[in-house]
Amino acid sequence: MKYLNFHAFNNALRRGREAFPGGRRAARAGQFQIQNHTLPDRYPWMFEFAAEQFAGRAGIQLLSFGCSRGEEVFSLRKYLPAAAIKGMDIDPQNIKRARKRASSEPAEGLTFAVASTTAQEPTGHYDAVFCLAVLCRGDLTATGASRCDPHMYFADFERQVADFARCLKPGGFLFLHTTNFRFHDTAIAAQFEVALEVAPAQLAPDLLFDRNNQVLPGARYLEVGFRKRHAPAKAD
Repeated sequence: MKYLNFHAFNNALRRGREAFPGGRRAARAGQFQIQNHTLPDRYPWMFEFAAEQFAGRAGIQLLSFGCSRGEEVFSLRKYLPAAAIKGMDIDPQNIKRARKRASSEPAEGLTFAVASTTAQEPTGHYDAVFCLAVLCRGDLTATGASRCDPHMYFADFERQVADFARCLKPGGFLFLHTTNFRFHDTAIAAQFEVALEVAPAQLAPDLLFDRNNQVLPGARYLEVGFRKRHAPAKAD
């Protein structure tokens, strides 16, 4: 397990969480995050970690879930230029803009799709899934909510991360950052080992909620990267 302590983390995180004018949107069915935009290269330390894991490997397949206008996809390409990277977002206009950008610059290996879940993605296909500042609602933290329902539910979070796990190859990585729930509270977490953590001082102040959608006062969750375990060999 790698433990991060980058001095520039807070500045990078703060830049990534800045609000854009007009960036708020009404929630769609199946949607967590209501901010419509993001910034490029928000998590360089995470992308560098991923690049280290896949160094020298060919045929790497990556998924950026909730890619907005493609900023995360184009950022990942800088760190893993030979990887095939798919960006997915619930907003058709975001994907339209991502495709337009891809048509105007070298974008070999990059694809984009409109979707709210990974249900249509192939099983055991991806080497890494990135879901960063997507499964969260910043307004819950801003208002000091004691419960996250009816805005979102742990059951939906658990269902989505379980499907991320389905999409990953054995040994693949799931990167979850800035969520309102803890991955280790899900049943699927037993199939993973922690691969990447951040230091307590480097976390954003987002509220965390338990399996019953009740706030966990003062809780911090350092785990942001998880490696899917290889299935044990079958006995003869």
